[in-house]
Amino acid sequence: MKNSATLFTLVCLLLAGGEVVSGQKCGCKRGECCSKFGFCGNDNAHCGGNCWAGPCKGRNRVKVGDIVSDAFFNGIVASQGRRGCPGKGFYSRPRFLLAMAAYPTFATIGSADDSKREVAAFFAHVAHETGRLCFIEEKGGQSNSKTYCDPTNAQWPCAANKHYYGRGPLKLTWNYNYGAAGRAIGFNILRNPELVAANALISIKASIWFWMENCHAPFISGKGFGATIRAINSVECNGKSPTQVSSRVEYYKEYCKQFRVNPGPNLRC
Repeated sequence: MKNSATLFTLVCLLLAGGEVVSGQKCGCKRGECCSKFGFCGNDNAHCGGNCWAGPCKGRNRVKVGDIVSDAFFNGIVASQGRRGCPGKGFYSRPRFLLAMAAYPTFATIGSADDSKREVAAFFAHVAHETGRLCFIEEKGGQSNSKTYCDPTNAQWPCAANKHYYGRGPLKLTWNYNYGAAGRAIGFNILRNPELVAANALISIKASIWFWMENCHAPFISGKGFGATIRAINSVECNGKSPTQVSSRVEYYKEYCKQFRVNPGPNLRC
């Protein structure tokens, strides 16, 4: 187990350092693209917007670790010094970088400024959802009678006596998200949702999976930060929760300012 963990860490560090490791998810031949659906090929269906790994179209040479610097990350976690902050010791910059390395197209599509904006957008939501990386799971989730189980979803049936309330950096919610995220990252969190609040790497990977599935494409296509708010929590949109939307937007603008990049249009949903 120790040797396997070491190999995994090495692979992730190579990815974080900008090396192209083709088809880690698919086992593709060198030079082929791995789509997010798990298939290998060289056409646009594999190397275009659904590209997960390999020579994806539009990838730049940006290293995410250079954007998510120690100074940037430490600025977010400054609040962890207060009492009642379970995220202290759970969330860390190395764990985020390892998890992000599993998705080579995260913040590497388009220009260098596009990469900075995507990192700013992701961490803006993380800061809002977790109280600046302080909380691991939804407040009152364990005592909440709502299970967030959609019984009509036959593909991802809820496990007995399990609750699928918000956990992790982006507060993964509902059985169908736990099921799909678990399949993508290789852990059965549908049966064991508690892992998302117990294992930091699983927790962060599940949130990055959600981002890549729901926020990455609309954001890099130019729909703006507001589109990511709608994807993460649409009930806040259309004037229903302006305070919550403003909190997300202010974090985004703050991080864009730190990266010296224009936040772009369409900030609200």
